[in-house]
Amino acid sequence: MHVPVPPQAAAPTPGEPASPPCLLALDTATETTHIALELHGSVHAAAQAGGAQASAVLLPALQQLLQVAGAGWPQVDAIAFGRGPGAFTGLRTATSVAQGLAFGLDKPVIVLDTLMAVAEDARMAGADAGCVWVANDARMGELYAAVYAHDARRGWQVLREPALHTPAAWLEQLQGATGTETPSACAGNAWHALGEALEAAARSAPVWPDARPTGAALLALARQAWTAGALQDAASALPLYVRDKVAQTTAEREAARAAKAQAA
Repeated sequence: MHVPVPPQAAAPTPGEPASPPCLLALDTATETTHIALELHGSVHAAAQAGGAQASAVLLPALQQLLQVAGAGWPQVDAIAFGRGPGAFTGLRTATSVAQGLAFGLDKPVIVLDTLMAVAEDARMAGADAGCVWVANDARMGELYAAVYAHDARRGWQVLREPALHTPAAWLEQLQGATGTETPSACAGNAWHALGEALEAAARSAPVWPDARPTGAALLALARQAWTAGALQDAASALPLYVRDKVAQTTAEREAARAAKAQAA
């Protein structure tokens, strides 16, 4: 992918008082492209169709977001991006765009967990974030899932790293959770894609099926990372792939159809 190089950022004046960082965030791990900019404490966010279109629409969308906010590329202090897990093409798009912009601006990147952004979106919508089990649609009858906990002092902590699961295997883990991993909420678009398979999860905790890695959620995580000094050089920014296999064989598709027909 060709990424235009923005103008070089100007060096700050020595002795100049510190100001809130200008953070640009993006995520293309799902079927929706989420972008956001924080400038002078104000948040500007947008969402539009992603998927196969992400590589074509992302850069123009970012440029438009800057224009709406009245900002220029040199004002951006860091580029935050969702590393996944998610669609293979989407993760490559987000990573390459974030790297290209960061190299051009000579600024650091902030690598974000897409599923953690889903948990943050649920928390911002009112979910109890004591322990959030997140599940996003991974296609092929599977889901990307992870477990997080939030507190006011430390922010988000990872209890179970993002991984690929079948609905049955994930439900078994969810229903067997005890102690600090007992769910206070569940979140993610897997409930829209795999609703019947995950119906039992609703008995474990309230479900927030519309939680997404929104721009506001991405910026909240980016601010946490900025404050903690969790910045990386663009060259070290990598997507998170948890699936090696991206397509089913003909036999597997036929077996899946047969199983679905038998269950109906």
